Amino acid sequence: MLMKEANSHLTKSELAGIGNGEVAYIRKMRTEEVSKCFPEAPDIDPGVDLWALFGADGTPILLTDNRSSTFFKAAEDELKTVSLH
Repeated sequence: MLMKEANSHLTKSELAGIGNGEVAYIRKMRTEEVSKCFPEAPDIDPGVDLWALFGADGTPILLTDNRSSTFFKAAEDELKTVSLH
């Protein structure tokens, strides 16, 4: 993992690379957001609770209506998970 001194500034590409392949984040999504992050997803009825797993760099990994599935997928891919609020 890339480390810099506290008074240094990270570039966007350096920031995006931190945790890449090691860390993923889980985020609840609204149906209106799905097509932006998961363009191949079918149309989903409004009001469905959805959960997404993303790589540390924001790469979409999984979209599901079952929050537990995101944790299982992360564990399967040996990724440490964090939640975004």
